[in-house]
Amino acid sequence: MEQALLSLAYLSSSILFIMSLRGLSSQETSRRGNTYGIVGMIVAVAALATSTGVGGYAVLLPALSVGGFIGYAMASRVAMTAMPEMVALLHSFVGAAAVLVGYASYLDSEMHDGGVVFLVEVFIDVFIGALTFTGSVVAFLKLRGQVSGRPLLLPGRHAFNLALVGGAVAMGVIYASAPGSEGLVELAIMTGLAGVLGWHLVMAIGGADMPVVVSMLNSYSGWTASAAGFMLGNDLLIITGALVGSSGAILSYIMCKAMNRSIWSVIFGGFGAAPKKAATGVAPEGEVAEIEASETAALLEHAKSVVIVPGYGMAVARAQHAVHDLTTLLRDRGTKVRFGIHPVAGRLPGHMNVLLAEADVPYDIVLEMDEINDDLPTTDVVLVIGANDIVNPGALTDESSPIYGMPVLEVWKAARVIVFKRSRGTGYAGVDNPLFYYANAALLLGDARASMDKLVAALKGQVVT
Repeated sequence: MEQALLSLAYLSSSILFIMSLRGLSSQETSRRGNTYGIVGMIVAVAALATSTGVGGYAVLLPALSVGGFIGYAMASRVAMTAMPEMVALLHSFVGAAAVLVGYASYLDSEMHDGGVVFLVEVFIDVFIGALTFTGSVVAFLKLRGQVSGRPLLLPGRHAFNLALVGGAVAMGVIYASAPGSEGLVELAIMTGLAGVLGWHLVMAIGGADMPVVVSMLNSYSGWTASAAGFMLGNDLLIITGALVGSSGAILSYIMCKAMNRSIWSVIFGGFGAAPKKAATGVAPEGEVAEIEASETAALLEHAKSVVIVPGYGMAVARAQHAVHDLTTLLRDRGTKVRFGIHPVAGRLPGHMNVLLAEADVPYDIVLEMDEINDDLPTTDVVLVIGANDIVNPGALTDESSPIYGMPVLEVWKAARVIVFKRSRGTGYAGVDNPLFYYANAALLLGDARASMDKLVAALKGQVVT
């Protein structure tokens, strides 16, 4: 009877998790989807904790309390600019947990009845877990700026990766053929090789691909959880891990397709690497024009159509609320205002959408790149707020550019383009942007939030200093 109740609880949690993913597929239902996920996890943990055979409550309850408090503190205090690295860090926790559970299961003599099948499950769990752990730590350090965002391209890096995989598999064969727990040394060596592989794979990926990396690590964490479910005989872990793993992989594929990139080249290659052939692109000519907030306000007063393109700079400056104020002001005056979102804007999939939702920007005017690009030629003014690589025309024209072939928002086709930037520096991919030299483009230099506040004040007829 109790096993039937546990199965029913697991089934309910699985349905709630599926509903959560469905809810998270759109901004309008995202809050509801998040609630489904929370309820599903509470049901799952409660069902497992109260089931027969679960002991050690003196350790379990304090661990749940401390872990829950730490998670709440992290989530409530982290700024949106730091959300990508927090997600990467949480993925590392999943990987580390999988490795520890794998070792604990292997050392538990009562669980060896599964024979070779069980040992293979442990191997897969530990291998993916170790790879996820080190890869996520590197992603965290890169996103935090403590490790360079430029790709580390070692000579023969692909052969090195294959050697690491081959060595791990060889250790796995030896470990699986050892009786009892006598293959512990080989398992440890395999763990080390998988850890080095995870480190090297992410180190070889440059800044422009970091949103895809975070998504892929999310997928890895799901697969390692699913492997742990097979190892522990836990159906809910298998289902949940498969949901996370498949959804992360699908999202990564969609993002790579939007960037005109092969997902294999993202995982094994290096984005932002020096081109193999000499640069053939023409160096930008002319001067970079600058503009003041009052001049920008004058342009907006006469504009009938405005498109706003947010980027990571908006997140850093926390300018989304000021952007909302500008949007409301312009729409109240009858100006058509829309947002253009690039698939890899920011440092996390959906980063800009979350920021705009936080500022209560209406969902129906937030459009994806494919939806807005055709309208840019008939747009009066485009405001680019803290974005660089995603509006770089060199991605379409300069074959020597490391971002060549990546679809971008073609903002230069609008009548006027105003770029909000803190400085004239390059973007995260380290690529110069010819857009700044275009005759219809100008830079509004300074902190994006301060510049946006000045712009709003100027539109309201207030004195801007």
